[in-house]
Amino acid sequence: MEQAKYMLKLLYQALEDKKGEDIVMIDISQISVLADYFIICSAGSDSQIQALMDSVEEKMHQEGFEVRQQEGRNSGTWVLMDFGDVIVHIFDRENRSFYNLERIWNDGRRVEIEELS
Repeated sequence: MEQAKYMLKLLYQALEDKKGEDIVMIDISQISVLADYFIICSAGSDSQIQALMDSVEEKMHQEGFEVRQQEGRNSGTWVLMDFGDVIVHIFDRENRSFYNLERIWNDGRRVEIEELS
């Protein structure tokens, strides 16, 4: 679980570095076997979604973590990046509102960045 928290912190920093909007982290370890955490953020444009993906891939690669599976790379509306313990969701604003993962996974516990220090 400590590795998952470390990964979550790295991912948060990568998203924040490229101005990811409304970054939310959810601990789903007690309610799902998919992963320990989701990290969700929004972007204002297709090019920002691409910049966020690139930032995440670069930072994680530097730390020795590789994406296991990726969906939506060319869609420009919703990208999923699976790092095993942590799954990253990058949405455009409209689709984030539409899918509302925060509501779907509201049984999970919100994690604040201060908890990861």
